[in-house]
Amino acid sequence: MKSITILGSKRESVGKKATKALRNAGLVPCVIYGGDEAIHFSAEEKAFKKLIYTPDAHTVVIDLGKDGQFNAIAQDMQWHPVKELLLHADFYQIFDDKAVTMEVPVILEGSARGVLNGGVLRRNNRKLKVKALPANLPDYITIDISPMKIGAKKYVRDLRVDEYEIMHQDSVVVCMIKTSRTAVADEEEEEEEAPAEGAEAPSAAE
Repeated sequence: MKSITILGSKRESVGKKATKALRNAGLVPCVIYGGDEAIHFSAEEKAFKKLIYTPDAHTVVIDLGKDGQFNAIAQDMQWHPVKELLLHADFYQIFDDKAVTMEVPVILEGSARGVLNGGVLRRNNRKLKVKALPANLPDYITIDISPMKIGAKKYVRDLRVDEYEIMHQDSVVVCMIKTSRTAVADEEEEEEEAPAEGAEAPSAAE
C-alpha cells in the first residue's frame, strides 16, 4: 500500500489553552495511539491534503524529527462544524508483524455487458474493510465488471484472496447490474434458451 509522510513536532502541553494556540497558528493537534503510550504531536494543516483529498487508501509515516518516525493509519478526523477546518486527527500506530484493519476503495474495471444492454450499474459498497499485515494491505480491490449481465451481482465471497481478510459477510453485495425500462434482452441468453436444432417445438395446443 502507498504511504504518505506527515512532518510534525512532538508537543508536551495538551491542555485546551495549548490546543487553541496551535489551531490559531494553523497547526493541527494530533495523537498516535497503539504503541506503549499515546504520542501527542502537531502538524501543519496543509500536510494532510494528500491524505484527505483522495479516494485512495494510504498508510502514513509520521516524521517527528529527533523524536522518531512512526508508521500509522488515520483513525479519526474532527472537522469544524461550519468552516472547512481540520480540528484534530487521531492515528493508530502499525507494526510489521501485527495485522491491521482499514477501509480500502473498490475500483470497477471494464464496461459491463448488462450496462451496454441498457441496465443500470449500482455500487452498493464503494469501500470494504480489510484486515492484513501492513505489507499485504491492498491499495484497492479491483472488480472486472465486463462479463456482468443484467441481474448479475458481485458478492464479497467472489473477492476473497489469501493475502488479506475482507471483514464482511460473504453475502454482502458489492455491485450489481439492475434492469431498467430501456434494457434489451441479452442476445446470447436468447440463443441459449432457443430450442436445440432438431428438437420438436411445442404445439399451440400445448
